[in-house]
Amino acid sequence: MFARTERLTLRPGWAEDAPQLARAAGHEAVARNTSRMPWPYALGDAEAFLRTPQAPRTPALLVFAHEGDDIRLVGGAGLHRGDEGGHELGYWITPDAWGRGYATEAARALLAIADTLGIPEVSARHFLDNPASGRVLRKLDFRPTGEQALAHCRARGSDLPAVHYTRRRAGSPALPDRFDAPPLAA
Repeated sequence: MFARTERLTLRPGWAEDAPQLARAAGHEAVARNTSRMPWPYALGDAEAFLRTPQAPRTPALLVFAHEGDDIRLVGGAGLHRGDEGGHELGYWITPDAWGRGYATEAARALLAIADTLGIPEVSARHFLDNPASGRVLRKLDFRPTGEQALAHCRARGSDLPAVHYTRRRAGSPALPDRFDAPPLAA
């Protein structure tokens, strides 16, 4: 599965991507904002990730930026099975590529894949101490669920408060607006 945007290519990782993946992901600032990424992140971690079989409905793609004639790995984006069994969006961008809109652009491309696959709803979450990820999610029409719960961070080795979001595919039944609902009792 591949996706191409104006500035990015999203594609499955190949064995020869391991050194570039280890460099891009090998920052504590990246790992501490993801649930599953180990820290430190070494070449062996990249090789193990790239050997992991891919399921068609849960793609894990590398994100490559096209900067002039240079094409470089700047992050990753994927859909995986969330704790509740639905699809959850995850993404990361290497620190020297922050602030360029790559996370939003890559996640938007991945959501288009989810729409093509007929996935009606995608959830996402971010650690409370990573508000930039929340801004990305809101740009992508994710809505806060009002739920804040602990989520495990492998790199930090602890459970941390996380804000939960959801997004319905266009044409799917609307989500109830939990914040505009009438009170249960007067």
